[in-house]
Amino acid sequence: MRPNFFYHIHPPSIPAKQARWRYTLGAGGIAVFLVLVLMVSGMLEMFYYVPTPGDAALSIQTLSYRVPFGGLVRNLHFWAAQFFVIAIAVHLFRVVLTGGYAPPRRFNYLLGLALLVLAILLDFTGYILRWDQGIQWALVVGTNLVKSIPWIGDYLYRILIGGDYPGLATLTRFYTWHIYGLMLPAAVLIVWHIFRVRRDGGIAIPPPHLRTERNRISREDLVRQEVTAMLLCSSFLLLFAIFVPAPIAPAITNIEAVSSDATAPWFFVWIQQMLKWGNPFVWGVLAPVIILAVIGLIPYVFPQPAPRELGRWLPPSNRLAQIVLVIIAMVILLLTLWGLRPIA
Repeated sequence: MRPNFFYHIHPPSIPAKQARWRYTLGAGGIAVFLVLVLMVSGMLEMFYYVPTPGDAALSIQTLSYRVPFGGLVRNLHFWAAQFFVIAIAVHLFRVVLTGGYAPPRRFNYLLGLALLVLAILLDFTGYILRWDQGIQWALVVGTNLVKSIPWIGDYLYRILIGGDYPGLATLTRFYTWHIYGLMLPAAVLIVWHIFRVRRDGGIAIPPPHLRTERNRISREDLVRQEVTAMLLCSSFLLLFAIFVPAPIAPAITNIEAVSSDATAPWFFVWIQQMLKWGNPFVWGVLAPVIILAVIGLIPYVFPQPAPRELGRWLPPSNRLAQIVLVIIAMVILLLTLWGLRPIA
């Protein structure tokens, strides 16, 4: 096959064992594909979205119900954003549970973790842009968490929302952050992350003298696998967008009136549950930051995976990192499910 740039960004060959979907889960490639879906669908949405408090919710309703295929485009954008967060989280999980962060890949691990944070913030800012009654917890309670930060909280809050109360400046700032302040750095980090994968030697495997599996697949076979994964992902995403509409609610009438049954976005429900335990700074700011720091320090302070055990699931040499990450994931998952449970 004639060489081209798309083939050039792939290594000439990779180990066959580590190229299997049951090892990689395809999460990294799916995340990149979802970014492309988000960029295209987001640009289409910009033709109709009006970033003002009086028109934002109405413009989304117009796009969803009046514009031909507008509802489908919005659904694709919304669900691609949710699955993007999940794909990066699964990819991070796979890297830790296979020891794929071992040197020289520690810095790239941090780049991936930064991408997860940016993905969540992009989802959060996009969530606010709906400016309807369904986002009031995030808009009021979520932003008020910034106020709980000692000494500088009030100052940061005014910077975040553009004043003392949410309004036009708030929506303008979130719109700007969503389009430029977060998306552009995320795009740079994605390119940097992919570049570092190649520079660090590709997928983590034992050094040559310790390998028992010598079979490799060519870049052509790898590209075929990626195209197959994209087609499957496209089909699933399209069907999901057709049959499961993105949430939509009436426009906000009173910003400060947050009902008792208002909920956070699904990726912050676990924080909403922790806020019920007491101090908002401790449970809403400090606890998530500590969890993020612990995950970020895994390649630096936890036992390193043994070289001979790389390239397989659950290497015994980094068991402590696996246990810590699983505990963190289970706590977040249980708190999220508890917060999402139907209330009689």
